[in-house]
Amino acid sequence: MSTEGDLLHTVTADDISEGRKRLGKAMVWGSAGLCVLLAVWQFLYQTGRIGAGFETWRPVLYAYMLWATCLCIAQVLVNGEKGKRTLFVLPAALFVISLVIFPLLFALYISFTNWNLASAAGPQPNGWDNVVQMWNDAFYWNALKNMVYYVAAVSVEYVIAFGLALLLNAQIRARKFFRVVFLLPLMLSPVAVSWMIGKSMLEVRFGPVSRLIRELGFEPSFFGSPELARFWIMAMDAWTFIPFMMIMLLAGLQALPKEVIEASKVDGASGWQSFKEVIFPLMLPVSVTAIVIRIIFKLKLADIIINVTSGGPGGATDSVTSFIFREYRDRSNVGYGTLLAIVYLILIIIFVTALLKLVSRWMERPA
Repeated sequence: MSTEGDLLHTVTADDISEGRKRLGKAMVWGSAGLCVLLAVWQFLYQTGRIGAGFETWRPVLYAYMLWATCLCIAQVLVNGEKGKRTLFVLPAALFVISLVIFPLLFALYISFTNWNLASAAGPQPNGWDNVVQMWNDAFYWNALKNMVYYVAAVSVEYVIAFGLALLLNAQIRARKFFRVVFLLPLMLSPVAVSWMIGKSMLEVRFGPVSRLIRELGFEPSFFGSPELARFWIMAMDAWTFIPFMMIMLLAGLQALPKEVIEASKVDGASGWQSFKEVIFPLMLPVSVTAIVIRIIFKLKLADIIINVTSGGPGGATDSVTSFIFREYRDRSNVGYGTLLAIVYLILIIIFVTALLKLVSRWMERPA
């Protein structure tokens, strides 16, 4: 008995009338027009261009939900069986749009407003004033400069993590015990680390480390100078996330083909030559992945800074995220803080995209 093709997974063409197609398209375009009309109307009302409108943007949300429903129904009306398959993905895509695109558009709108939570006036459009303020804000540019130091510290973290991974991959006594111990910092939140180390152990007056230093005849000053404060912030952050890189590198080391490493030893290669010529080149994909993910985490550095130094002394330890947080919390300046966040988001997208392209070209270069 022979069959022609896989009939189970074959989608046959539906006999869809032109009237049914026109109905589906009319539903989509009609609901889309209503949604756009309400959005423009509400925007004009919020900016004071017209005197009539809604108190909130909730009607626009309802119009969007109506359009999303009509779009899903129209897929079946216009495309038949193929449209039903689209419904497995389309609702999730529309839900993501509602959670990502709409808040981003709203953030773009309020970034050009003077919205201070201490004022009852609400968001008031102020044109390019926030952009001018950002351009002249020395503290924001200082925070961006600090991010260069913080991101550069990932290279040192990578070296330490690779060394620990090599150590834990070797046949040492109590290897499983040390693997668990080295992973403990990763199980703690940055907030717990900042209070446990920065606010307790390194506290200048009563911290145990400070008391020990005084007993030795020295005066402790962990966060007194910009350089020291920045170093201790990087050290605490590194202590928290080096295990993350270590466990990725350790997994890569354990996945290496044992035959290649043993062949290099048989050929008379020393430990350093084996690492340089065999292990490190084979570990490049894992290393690049670990470094890129760590850089992404580093760009969000804020918890330790906020809890330990609050950006001090004099903004020396501020990251962009911690500075934006204080702009919201201390000054209640929502409009200006949102503009800083959007600019930082654009810079992150440009930086990460360029980094990935650079890494891709470097990995594809001929050996």
